Amino acid sequence: MDMLQQRSAKCAWGVRAAWLVLALLAALYCGWRFAGASPLETNLLALLPATEADPVAEKAVDTLASALGDRTVLLVTSRDDAHAKAAAKQLGASLQKSGAFASVTTELPPFDLSQIAALYQPYRFGLLGPADRTALTNASPTTLHDMLAQRIYSPLQGGLSTQLADDPFGWLERWLGNLPLATSNLDVEDNLLVSHRHDAQGDTTSVLLVATLPGSAYETKTQRAVHAALADAESALREAFPDLAVARAGAVFYAEAARSASEREVHVIGIASLAGIALLMMWVFRSPRLLLLGFVSTALGIVCALAATLLIFGKLHLLTLVFGASLIGEAVDYSIQYFVVYLGAGRDWDARRGARMVRPALGVALTTSLLGYAILMWVPFPALKQIGCFAMVGIATAFASVLWLLPALLTRAPKRNPRRLFTGAAWLLARWQHALGGKRAWLVAALLLIVCVPGWLRLTSDDDIHLLIQRDASLVAQEDTVRAAVGVDNSAQFFVVRGATEEAVLQRAEALGAKLDALNGTADSVGGYQSVVQFVPSAQRQSEARALLARQVFNDPAALRATLLQAGFKDEVADAWLGAFAKPPVPFTVERWLAAPWSQPYRHLWLGAVGSSEANATQATGYAAVVIPQGVTPRNEPALIALAHGLPGVVFVDKAASVSKLFGEYRVDTGWWLGGTLALVCVLLMLRYGARGGVATTLPVLLAVGVALAIFGYAGATLNLFNWLALMLVLGVGANYAVFLREGCARDAADLGAVWTGVLLSAATALLSFGMLGISAMPALKSFGTTLALGIAVAVLLAPIGMPTGKSSGKTAGKTAGRPSESRRAA
Repeated sequence: MDMLQQRSAKCAWGVRAAWLVLALLAALYCGWRFAGASPLETNLLALLPATEADPVAEKAVDTLASALGDRTVLLVTSRDDAHAKAAAKQLGASLQKSGAFASVTTELPPFDLSQIAALYQPYRFGLLGPADRTALTNASPTTLHDMLAQRIYSPLQGGLSTQLADDPFGWLERWLGNLPLATSNLDVEDNLLVSHRHDAQGDTTSVLLVATLPGSAYETKTQRAVHAALADAESALREAFPDLAVARAGAVFYAEAARSASEREVHVIGIASLAGIALLMMWVFRSPRLLLLGFVSTALGIVCALAATLLIFGKLHLLTLVFGASLIGEAVDYSIQYFVVYLGAGRDWDARRGARMVRPALGVALTTSLLGYAILMWVPFPALKQIGCFAMVGIATAFASVLWLLPALLTRAPKRNPRRLFTGAAWLLARWQHALGGKRAWLVAALLLIVCVPGWLRLTSDDDIHLLIQRDASLVAQEDTVRAAVGVDNSAQFFVVRGATEEAVLQRAEALGAKLDALNGTADSVGGYQSVVQFVPSAQRQSEARALLARQVFNDPAALRATLLQAGFKDEVADAWLGAFAKPPVPFTVERWLAAPWSQPYRHLWLGAVGSSEANATQATGYAAVVIPQGVTPRNEPALIALAHGLPGVVFVDKAASVSKLFGEYRVDTGWWLGGTLALVCVLLMLRYGARGGVATTLPVLLAVGVALAIFGYAGATLNLFNWLALMLVLGVGANYAVFLREGCARDAADLGAVWTGVLLSAATALLSFGMLGISAMPALKSFGTTLALGIAVAVLLAPIGMPTGKSSGKTAGKTAGRPSESRRAA
């Protein structure tokens, strides 16, 4: 006997050591990941899936996001012009000194605009504006003479001017004047970018500052440095200029706000869940040791889930982090079921036998939960895949720890037996099961169905992505202020133009531009657009322009030379200009434009080489560009979509609309998956409990799903994908309660009062943790939490329906369940 005890003790120590090693490895890995660059993903776009059928369009979304992601814009506004400018200079100097930014541009560096003209000057004979094309099509000697006279005696005054000797007719100068370089309300004053506005209180002056980040806007280190630098700089600024207002815009501010909000929610949800669960377990078990062991099992599940998620995905999304804090309530369920068996056994406790007793119930419960979470792995949303992985690893680890670790830690018999509590619970269960179970179950189901039908008929859905990703309201207001001052539209829709060659892309972009120009003056017009062809015409267009000049202007070189000399040009100037046209033509190219430093703010318009998505060329190399229209509204968007459909190689991209559409498609699919999973769970339970028992055990969670949907309908709440995904988890979690009761009835000498106590406690912890998600500022998690709380509450209330008839009072409590007063005296 002593040898058996020694062997058992050694085995217990081996199990403890193995779990300790696992916990240390997982904790050390998580600590190592968080010690370096933060693995927390704060980019809201990273939560969204690839929605575009064309991968080139998806690349365009990423390119535009990254092009703007490392820029930060600040707007300093005052009613005193001098104060605004002085404050902007002080703010820029403070931010540059802080080291939080790679560069801060307040005063514009000296730049000779003639550099732009010099870039295009060698290619001037292929560059003609629309007005000059029209004028030259029907040109006559008189027309050319008038053009020359206007150029000489009324030169265009501006920065983008050309030398008279190089551009005697002004064609290049007028073409340069059409470049979309100044598309805002900003003017240059004292080397500052300034916007003047007038409102009801008077005139205001706003000065724009542009800063670039030293790293990614989604790195925690960068966010904290920027936050601290701005807080210090603005504090000093308000002391010197009390009348000042500073508005900011940039991805780093949204990322920092999202990260801070998620950290607050993790603390609130985590601490509240822990405290609530601890109080509930202490009230029921009256044992700090059991409380500690329960949290050991839960902590193992959480830390292993965190390590696995980081190992598999590399990053941790905000949704996963906050959801992980709520998983405490489900992970502790398995240990609770083990503890009620432990307390019910009294002095006859045997740890291994106790594990064998709860294994069937926990196994079935784990299977149903894994089925619910597995659906999240199927949905193509990165954050939901992470949540599914996190939850599955967490609850599987908690399950394993209950079966193998807790028996090694909980070897001594309990010092007390909460007989009074268990007897009272048995009496309550008997009364409740009598009201719901047996033949009455079908009557209850029918009544609930009748009550639910009107609610189901009132159900509506809304898949708008904007309702599910909530941005900080104050930052949105500040960004709107910046955009209003600058005069830039807040449009996230654009065209992607692709082709097999660079030339094909440019020609198609020109065709698109012509269609957009044709919309002007109609109800579907846009307020202009940005396109690479405004800077780099296609070789075909340049060739056509040169051919037009050759036909209409240079067809008689002698007469043209005489016209120039008569206008006062020197012989060598006229000969040089005529000789320049006679040289073999070389078209201006995209590569030449990209090499110019001043093209940097517009380089996102050219995507360059990409994988072609055209038919039968999926692996070929192609090229692509984007065209960004201004003033896209719900009214003119259908016309823009139709316009894109009518042009080869052109697609209209609206990321928000694409995601919303995908949300709707997966919401419908998830509804079908929910029905299929319910049927699968029913079949699995029928294999274990028989046909009648399987249906009865499935009925509570089925009714829970139906009642939750009806409540949403009566409340007038719109459903989205996250509500339906939460219903999948209601199925996974809610089915456990009926299973626990059913398995308790199947165990010899089981105290159903103890089992029912464990079920109620499990439901209470789940409601506490998942219900806390209902207060989340993240609309997606709020939908999750509200739906889970409703479904779990109904599932636990209806769980006794799944009990076999005649088993309501259990075996050990059956004799006294109907006489609670006698039971209390006996206890």
